[in-house]
Amino acid sequence: MKRLLSIILSAALILSVSACGQNAVAEKEQIQLVNRMTETELERADKHKLTLLDEPELTDPVAEYLAAEHSVQFVGRELTQDEMLVLLNASRDELTEEEYNEGLEWIEQNPDGICSLTACFVDGYILFDYIPLLGNYDGGQIHFSVVSEEGDPSAEAEICLEDPDAYYDWLISKHLEDGETQEDAELAAAKVRLAYEAYLSGDYEMLPYTEIDYSDPSIWEPSDNSYADYRSEWEYDRSEIEGISEYIDEYSIYDEELDVEFLVHAVLPPDYDPEETYPVFLLTDGVYRFGNTPQMRQAMEEGRASGVILVTLGYNYHMNGRDEENRYEYMVMQRAKLLDFITDNLMPYLGENYSIDYADSSLYGHSDGGIFTHYALFNSDLYDNQPFGHYIIGSPAFWSLYNGASPEERDAAGYENDYGYFDRHDTLDKTVFLCGGSQEDPDYEQYYRGHMTTLEGLAALNDRLEEHGADVTYKLYDSHHYQFIPEMLVEYVEATYPA
Repeated sequence: MKRLLSIILSAALILSVSACGQNAVAEKEQIQLVNRMTETELERADKHKLTLLDEPELTDPVAEYLAAEHSVQFVGRELTQDEMLVLLNASRDELTEEEYNEGLEWIEQNPDGICSLTACFVDGYILFDYIPLLGNYDGGQIHFSVVSEEGDPSAEAEICLEDPDAYYDWLISKHLEDGETQEDAELAAAKVRLAYEAYLSGDYEMLPYTEIDYSDPSIWEPSDNSYADYRSEWEYDRSEIEGISEYIDEYSIYDEELDVEFLVHAVLPPDYDPEETYPVFLLTDGVYRFGNTPQMRQAMEEGRASGVILVTLGYNYHMNGRDEENRYEYMVMQRAKLLDFITDNLMPYLGENYSIDYADSSLYGHSDGGIFTHYALFNSDLYDNQPFGHYIIGSPAFWSLYNGASPEERDAAGYENDYGYFDRHDTLDKTVFLCGGSQEDPDYEQYYRGHMTTLEGLAALNDRLEEHGADVTYKLYDSHHYQFIPEMLVEYVEATYPA
């Protein structure tokens, strides 16, 4: 029936005296995307049945990690007695008289100088956790100082622990306080233990001294942890997913530019016909949004919406998609590379598996994802590929662009100017849906720091879009930051893709 209606409508348009209508149909039919995946990316791409419901193997990640082979490297700096004295005097103003005299005594006891360990690498990646067990540690109590996150020396705290095991326990608790899972906290402590034991046994390599650029991402260990399985972090109703599992395709798609393996779920509509063309509704934060797809698909089953391929973008099960650092890193700090991946890799690749109506497809993001969809919208004109005609910007946390990292990395100025889109164009040829929760501003008030709140940023964006005559819809739900999302998604599917 859908194909018959399409033929009838096309014929009617051809007979129409409206040349504009004919051109619009022709243009829509001609949208094609070019797949720019590399050979490595194509080789690693894999389509398979849903594995989210599979039980992860019951293993002990920490025991597995410690049992595996690892390499440990230390960066050492050779210091003569005179050089140590220079360094001590350079810190004279920061030391008490007692501390300064203790330093002089220690230098006198090392006439041949020392080798100061300045950094440690495990398996080629920098170990960020402090190892107070190296150097002069004699097996007794462990003393070290902890400075506040703001780096305020006056907030420095002295820590005294009985032995290495007590330090590992303290380190685990510190990682838990930072919001990490028990598994990740224990793995962090295991890496410190590994480095210390390698130091004691001499089973390590000493690297020449060099200044370490801690901002270089190549020295950071990837967030993809092969010793962990984060299926339990995904939010969904198991019975609902089981009910539609036969209509779900799961993809593993690796991106070389980000060095991340993404997990993509494509939920096919009722009565899916591979010969038919369907729009795609792509939702970021698959760890949360995949669980919303059964209700959206139900709207299609009940005739309240037409057929749409629902696609969620998440990370593979070895990477925690709920982790706020991961979300901020890829949807905010690396948003340009993520847009490259979606525009030139993911959407063209999906187009080789399904017949997609790109002009009628939608991209959705919320919070950090809202920052990303805003970026994606106002940089879409810089790409030959045009995979979306509609953009949803939900509760964008624009205020976070002023916190942490460097101004160049955050590019808050780019956001404020909508990345120069309206300097390049007079009009916007996409539809935009702006949404948020009317009660959400107090949720994150400690982070605004004088900048616009979530809702103020959303309203200002709406004003800018209206000023340029854009096709924009703006709606606030009676909700806090995220509770409105399930309702909104079903409502959007019904309104944008009516039966």
